[in-house]
Amino acid sequence: MPSPNILFIIADQHNAKVLGHKGHPDVQTPHLDRMAAEGVRFENAITQNPICTPSRVSFLSGQYCHNHGYYGLSGPNPDGLPNIFGHFRQAGYTTAAIGKIHCPEYWVEDVCDVFHETCGCSVGGRSQKYARFLRERGKAGLEDHGSMPEFGPRGQQSMEGRPSPLTFEEGQEGWIAHEAIEVMKQAQEEGKPFLVHTSLPRPHQCTSPAQEFWDLYEGKELTLPDNADYDMEGKAPHLRKSAERWRKGEWTLIEPKTFEAGRLRKLRGYLGAVSQVDHAVGLMLDFLRENGLAENTIVVYGADHGDYACEHGIMEKAPGICSDAITRVPFIWWGPEAFKAGHVAEEIAELVDVPNTLCGLAGLDLLETADGRDISHLLRGESGEVHRVGVTEFAWSKSLRRGKYRLVHYPPDMFPQEYPNGFGELYDLEADPWEMKNLYFDPGFQKIVEEMRLEMLNWLITNTRPGTVLQASNKLAAGSQSVERYHCVTNLDGKIHPDRLREIAGGNYL
Repeated sequence: MPSPNILFIIADQHNAKVLGHKGHPDVQTPHLDRMAAEGVRFENAITQNPICTPSRVSFLSGQYCHNHGYYGLSGPNPDGLPNIFGHFRQAGYTTAAIGKIHCPEYWVEDVCDVFHETCGCSVGGRSQKYARFLRERGKAGLEDHGSMPEFGPRGQQSMEGRPSPLTFEEGQEGWIAHEAIEVMKQAQEEGKPFLVHTSLPRPHQCTSPAQEFWDLYEGKELTLPDNADYDMEGKAPHLRKSAERWRKGEWTLIEPKTFEAGRLRKLRGYLGAVSQVDHAVGLMLDFLRENGLAENTIVVYGADHGDYACEHGIMEKAPGICSDAITRVPFIWWGPEAFKAGHVAEEIAELVDVPNTLCGLAGLDLLETADGRDISHLLRGESGEVHRVGVTEFAWSKSLRRGKYRLVHYPPDMFPQEYPNGFGELYDLEADPWEMKNLYFDPGFQKIVEEMRLEMLNWLITNTRPGTVLQASNKLAAGSQSVERYHCVTNLDGKIHPDRLREIAGGNYL
């Protein structure tokens, strides 16, 4: 059987609740709904970081943030850390990355046959091809993913909602889908398998969908989230302060400039942007169906992180570690011949699972530098725990999901004035899916708090990749994914896989 093709689609900042098949009362996502019905969707998929670059390094390499070390935007090349593009290219695949790639310098560019950064977030700025496309149409100054130009400096990454002056075809989602189809078509003509990664900038602000998707919500009384308005008692201090700032309404740019009117425009723009992403997904899936590629192509849809989408009165995703709205993401796998259609997996999955699952499905060696697992059995409709916990990391705080509970750990130095004895968050997502009641200080939940704090400590210890460990080197054999340097054998990133440490954990050297 020929090697499977792969189309890996990421949206930026898609709240996992804002999908038609999830029962959202307003949003229109027919293509993603069909994709979920024909494929497998994960109800508890966790992102590794709530901002762009760290999350992207994680799902392209398969490594947790504390191992690859990226917690901010962009950055220098992570020398030696493999990613899926290089791994699949070595196996004969055509590789392409198109859209908002937003990764460390030259880490993706150098191992892709086709590379187009449409947002200017990578070395070299915006793709010259997309920039020329806009200039030829006289629209270069109107592209509005990062700002609403008519408002000047105040329009930078505005939370406001309004229709874009660009058509869908001129906007990034339309152009990215078109370019991805061209790459897939060329690979098909050459008889080569492809790994095409399309990173759609929306629904990240600016919330400015093309007119046709803005109009989908014309005249509709939009439904605010259940937690849009409440007292926020027990919430993290920085989240409460953020909500207070947003509620002042000073961010609004369009009349009426009240918070209440502004957030409805924001919500309308967000829903329209999700529908715009959905349409782009539909174009790519239709191409596969219409050109005989659907039966041998694996399609993955996810998001780098979530969005508040007006939850907790917040218009932006920060501070993201606080909420399930940010740490849990959509995760849909589609492959009509390979997967159990309509299966809903309740097990915890993580975005770091993408690389080795794709490797397993393609028959390639798993990436030894990846921390993620192969979740192929869940795609076949089987059951079985992959991760006991799902973790989202900031440098100074961690969110841990286990079963129905989600814990957020902050070091005492985070909020020394408000909580001199320390602060944390604990939510029962079955009883409180909108996370309005923090149980961290409730006497009846102290056992759960302590169990999950210990779980987080053990997770950090057993999932860390050291550079050297006494007696670990002689347990490794140098090979295609490892290297030996003066008595020390490591993987290509210069670190030792945690599984090797487990093999010697019974000795006296750890």
